[in-house]
Amino acid sequence: MPRILAGTIALFGLLSAAAHAEPPKVLATIKPLHALAASVMNDVGKPGLLLRATASAHTYALKPSDVQAMQKADLIFWIGPDYESFMAKSMRTLPKSARVLQMSKIPGVTLLATREGGVWEEEDHGRGHDHDEGEDDMHLWLDPINAKAILAAMSEALGRADTANAARYAANATAAAAEIDALDAELAAKLAPLKDKSFIVFHDAYQYYEKRYGLSAAGSITVTPDRVPGPRRLSELRKKITDQGALCVFSEPQFTSGLVGTVLSGTKARGGVLDPLGAAAPEGPGGYAGLMRDIANGLSSCLLSAS
Repeated sequence: MPRILAGTIALFGLLSAAAHAEPPKVLATIKPLHALAASVMNDVGKPGLLLRATASAHTYALKPSDVQAMQKADLIFWIGPDYESFMAKSMRTLPKSARVLQMSKIPGVTLLATREGGVWEEEDHGRGHDHDEGEDDMHLWLDPINAKAILAAMSEALGRADTANAARYAANATAAAAEIDALDAELAAKLAPLKDKSFIVFHDAYQYYEKRYGLSAAGSITVTPDRVPGPRRLSELRKKITDQGALCVFSEPQFTSGLVGTVLSGTKARGGVLDPLGAAAPEGPGGYAGLMRDIANGLSSCLLSAS
């Protein structure tokens, strides 16, 4: 075989092996990040998911299998220690080869301050203001602009870890960002009739969504889901419902809905369900759009029917 031909065949063999190299092992902590990672990795690999959407980062405890999955991961995508606080200790024991991407710190993500005062405030038990999630609201994925920044950061991180597929990751991220732009316009049109309709959420997880689409939450049942609100807070919420004409009180599938019934008692408001993690949305590339649409549908179906 001529030397040039043999060299060409060898080169093609190397390129083919690189193109089919094992993609990095990626682990996303929550379903929204998993969906965005799956969009970037589409047709290359599949990310792992740490928390099923029926679990909440507010109350989760790592299992041995979770720690093992973290130890095996090449890339870990998480919001950060102010959200997945249960992971902080295990993060310190990761192999040096693992790369961790903290979404609350990436370029292009805008953070909103945690809301304070009135029905966004902790009940006064002789302590100052105390939010588990720190000074900033960590439910940042519910702003589609932040979601696009996350796509770009994931694409860059994956491209560095897997240079053979860097162009594919970049193209996938660009396509997913365009889909989010279309989704954003769709949701803005759907939610426009709801801008003056007041409602109560289970916990203050929807500030980014509300701000993006001009919605009017009047308060939350609980400041953080791991703390049961006392009688005074529940009484204040019932008064808020009456005073502001709140039409709906929303529960979340990750937590018991009994408190919603207590808040609704004696008012004309109706009950609904919202989910910031997307338990009902499909896993994979369509999961983010499913999550965002499910929130819009939950708001629309309750608020319009209660008008």
